Amino acid sequence: MADPQFKTEPIGKLGIIALQGCEEMARKINYYLVNSRKDRPNDHFEGYHKDSYIIDAQFVRFGTGEGKCVIHESVRGYDIFILCDPFNWGVTYNMYGTEHHMGPDEHYADLKRALSAIEGKAKRITVLMPMLYEGRQHKRTARESLDCADMLREICYCYDVENIITFDAHDPRVQNAIPQKGFESIQPSYQFVKALCRNVSDIQIDNEHMMIVSPDEGGMGRCISLASILGLELGAFYKLRDYTKVVNGSNPILRHEFLGDSIGGKDVIVIDDMISSGGSMIEVAVKLKQIGAKRIFVYSSFGLFCNGFEEFDKAYADGLIDRVFTTNLIYNSPELLSKPWYVNIDMSKYCAYIVDTLNHDESLASLLDPRDRIYNKLAEYGFGPLAEKK
Repeated sequence: MADPQFKTEPIGKLGIIALQGCEEMARKINYYLVNSRKDRPNDHFEGYHKDSYIIDAQFVRFGTGEGKCVIHESVRGYDIFILCDPFNWGVTYNMYGTEHHMGPDEHYADLKRALSAIEGKAKRITVLMPMLYEGRQHKRTARESLDCADMLREICYCYDVENIITFDAHDPRVQNAIPQKGFESIQPSYQFVKALCRNVSDIQIDNEHMMIVSPDEGGMGRCISLASILGLELGAFYKLRDYTKVVNGSNPILRHEFLGDSIGGKDVIVIDDMISSGGSMIEVAVKLKQIGAKRIFVYSSFGLFCNGFEEFDKAYADGLIDRVFTTNLIYNSPELLSKPWYVNIDMSKYCAYIVDTLNHDESLASLLDPRDRIYNKLAEYGFGPLAEKK
């Protein structure tokens, strides 16, 4: 992706606040911003060229577990970007002498602490929350809470956040809770295609050798988008659930039924927004093998792996799955990164482009549409419409 050339001035001095667990991503984003701005002649705008755009913010815990945020420098007039990963369970703190792993509620509390510490002095605030806090609790089907909508309304209307940047929202319609605010749910399709081409040397991306499959009817949208760009056939599984009971917050799946054309002898890309326990994904892989799939590549924006990695280790050893691709937009444990079946997709450069573009108050349209970038990348490997023209 070429370095963007902006026609507008920044809306304000750029500042990045990294919540706990987001420090590494912030450093990577900062690296790309510092180096891309270095060659742009904009010396008349104070603070445009800096060694670091990261704001010095500290998150303190008392012995009781209570916390606070302290910002150690002025943010008056800044265009602030706050990085928040509510699913980073790798962050710990001590409470009454006992180590505790931070959960989503505690990360969300830290986000509000950071917003409170800004004290309304920033010119604009954007929250970059790759996986939405309570994103799966986005609709009401009984007497139950609407946590994701409540979160969006609270930070936007109580703390004056102007923009929410997220990736692959479980249901983007949750943005209806904040109709006057900016909300972008971004699909990292280009980065996945690039990682697939780089990590599978003998891949053949055409209708004869490959097919895209959605593991359920709810994920068809993201699969249709990529299948149309790649020119591949699309299949889907229908989850037959038992709606008479609820287990771990959802209705248990009785079985998967496949809907689509013949899959015999083809590589299959299975796309979903997240891998939670992984059980459903493994069951889909078993079904695909039974109907003749050659290799199975699993792609998900977020790899939670709540129940550990044993099922995927076994599936890889048994030849059910070939690779699992997820991004570094949320916490990836060292154990996950060491797995032979796992490929980590670095999204920091793309996030830096988003931050840079928004800071210049320009449209994200060219960044949100991956079609041309995917075609150019496929052409490098001899696939797609651009390769056919050569």
